[in-house]
Amino acid sequence: MKVLRIENVDAFYGKSQALHNVSIEVREGEFVTILGANGAGKSTIMKCIMGLMKPKRGRIFFRGSDITDRPAWDRASMGIGYVPEGRRVFPELTVEENLRMGGYRLPGKKAVDENIEKAYALFPRLKERRSQLARTMSGGEQQMLAIARALMPDPVLLLVDEISTGLMPILVNHSLAIVDNLHSQGITVLMVEQNANKALKYAGRGYILKTGRITMEDTSENLKNNEEVVKAYLGG
Repeated sequence: MKVLRIENVDAFYGKSQALHNVSIEVREGEFVTILGANGAGKSTIMKCIMGLMKPKRGRIFFRGSDITDRPAWDRASMGIGYVPEGRRVFPELTVEENLRMGGYRLPGKKAVDENIEKAYALFPRLKERRSQLARTMSGGEQQMLAIARALMPDPVLLLVDEISTGLMPILVNHSLAIVDNLHSQGITVLMVEQNANKALKYAGRGYILKTGRITMEDTSENLKNNEEVVKAYLGG
């Protein structure tokens, strides 16, 4: 089953075109990555999927339903979780308040409380800091919080945007291992990432995005052995 299908999407910032005829699909249970240089349009794809930006042309489907015109909160309720670039936690809210914001569409306090306890089980550090303001936390802790907040609505599909941004390598590895663990538990993952070596280690399949255009799609193993990809993205 195709969890996500993007068909011929064009997107603009003002008069500047950021995406050109982009088509992507993610099947249930996959871990897919979109690779590209800074400014290639990776985050724009994520914003279009999440409803934070409206494509000028093309359609977006989630589990067979056309969501192109649906607002972001509807998409979250349907089962799309979003870990934005730069973490984007609510700085003046506590850890627990951030999590409650992530679960605001859940049906009742009991469901919210249960999912908060699941988040604390996954991230014991967050439980220790449940009353701490998000802005006072380290970058790694904020990344944990951003992932935990995205999991609050019980997503079917997890969008992960540039998880390595602003983190030390050891924390990048830790964050990617967490996402990989979530994938092993049955969550479908679409991750955009500038660090191709890291992304291809975990993803089963990938797309190459260059100046807003998909130029290649293949298994991660084939991409790792492709001369053009190695030269452009893997330091070959």
